[in-house]
Amino acid sequence: MSNDTINLLRECNAGCKSATNSMEQVLRYLDNEDLKILINEYNDKHIKLGDECHQRLNELDEEEKDPDKMAKTFSWISTEVKLMMGDSSQKIAELMIDGCNMGIKSLSKYINQYKNASSESVDLARRLIKIEQDFMNQLLKYL
Repeated sequence: MSNDTINLLRECNAGCKSATNSMEQVLRYLDNEDLKILINEYNDKHIKLGDECHQRLNELDEEEKDPDKMAKTFSWISTEVKLMMGDSSQKIAELMIDGCNMGIKSLSKYINQYKNASSESVDLARRLIKIEQDFMNQLLKYL
């Protein structure tokens, strides 16, 4: 299996972890039940796709990749500060949309960068992009 396949799977896996960390972080601030249900729904989708990435990596006897610790810490702190200033559904939707945009851009870059990745791993990355796009579209009504 090519290194491109492994690298793309690792990036997808790390992206799913980052997304679920962010979603789980904001849930405790939410009063809006509809938004809470939406975030839980997309958190589950990210967990399932992340599990699929993890399974593919295990089949290749490869380790998964965790999100960068510095980026994770910075993201957590900045989210906490923003939510302490106002925990409105609008602010949470904005944070989630920003995360979706970052995920879509990163995954698209990795698909282009890892040109020799297997079609299966590229399909998985494209499915994750679709989840991010759908989630973002659902969040727009909370702005």
